[in-house]
Amino acid sequence: MLQAIISKQGTIENLKVVSGHPMLVQAAIDAVREWRYRPYILNNEPVEVETQITVNFSLAGR
Repeated sequence: MLQAIISKQGTIENLKVVSGHPMLVQAAIDAVREWRYRPYILNNEPVEVETQITVNFSLAGR
């Protein structure tokens, strides 16, 4: 679980770890930093939004 600010431009800012397995935290951070969102619009203007992001991992055996 990560906490972040989605900027007016839709980029991730102030990314912080809320919880998660220590072995997977860095992979989650690296992935989420690349994500882009459509800006949240309020009264026809883009605004920053604070959100929590859940990253689910699926481990597949060979």
